[in-house]
Amino acid sequence: QVQLVEFGGGSVQAGRSLTLSCGVSGYGYSRNCMSWFRQAPGKERERVASINSVGTPSYGDSVKGRFTISRDNAKNWLLLQMNSLKPEDTAMYYCAAAPYDPDCSGVPVYWGQGTQVTVSS
Repeated sequence: QVQLVEFGGGSVQAGRSLTLSCGVSGYGYSRNCMSWFRQAPGKERERVASINSVGTPSYGDSVKGRFTISRDNAKNWLLLQMNSLKPEDTAMYYCAAAPYDPDCSGVPVYWGQGTQVTVSS
């Protein structure tokens, strides 16, 4: 069974940094799109960042210039470096994968259980 597990969430003060990681098992890590999504209570799920099969990243407008997504294919890890955190970044963050979607044109089909990030002012 495919499993995605997130690590690194927690509570931080605004302006600080936090790094999330995601371990992936149960399927091949090549030819896929890996993404981070987030969802806060009462709000729609939004795409935070994605990285395609050759390492090209893309970001949601709200996090451009502050967050960095990266992947380590050899170890099946996905990372999200979050800098200059704001209270509006508070949400549950999910690791997601879209197999056979090398250009990130589709919708993820595998999801982790999420890790909570809380940013206080």
